[in-house]
Amino acid sequence: MRVTFPRQADHQQGYAIVERDDGVVFRMDGYINGPELPHDIRHLIVERELRVSDGIWGSVAAGTVYRSMQHLRGRRPPHAEDRSDQLKRAQRNRIMRAELLANLVEAVAALPDPSEDEIRRLTSARLSVIPLKEPGADPAVVIAAPPPESLAAAARALQVEAARWARLRVGEELVYELRFPAPAAVRALRGVPRQRDSGAGRRPSRRR
Repeated sequence: MRVTFPRQADHQQGYAIVERDDGVVFRMDGYINGPELPHDIRHLIVERELRVSDGIWGSVAAGTVYRSMQHLRGRRPPHAEDRSDQLKRAQRNRIMRAELLANLVEAVAALPDPSEDEIRRLTSARLSVIPLKEPGADPAVVIAAPPPESLAAAARALQVEAARWARLRVGEELVYELRFPAPAAVRALRGVPRQRDSGAGRRPSRRR
């Protein structure tokens, strides 16, 4: 998946052009342009660096379409809206966790020279407010927090991208090529047969 972030004049609403691997292209509206790194890029960098496949951008790559996204071109697969809704429901907690991970890495990046203990304290404080499991998940499976060294590396990557964005002139852009493994929710959906909608001219389903 390719994601392009154009730099526009300050205070104008920004957007990203999302080109999925299946050839479908969307415009995603969101951030307000300014010298600071847009929130959507922060999410992208954190998810890329921490290999979060079931965060916001991994979900977009898998077929989730948010309200801020406008279809531009490319043939969408059948039942794309249903798939998007299923993914949103299945990954709600993990999306929330990805939000918190992005905020955590931003907090680490704001520190001049954070120690491992400081990063652990921030991690404990910022990742303890939501459930880490989906409803019905195996209680024996624990989603571990990223280690301090991984969070520190992600924070450094965030600082690099912030500097790149600050140097952009109006009309220039940042482009990212992303490869995400399929989120767990996508693998689960592949094994669920789609139910047919009832309607005229269709054979009634024998399922009850």
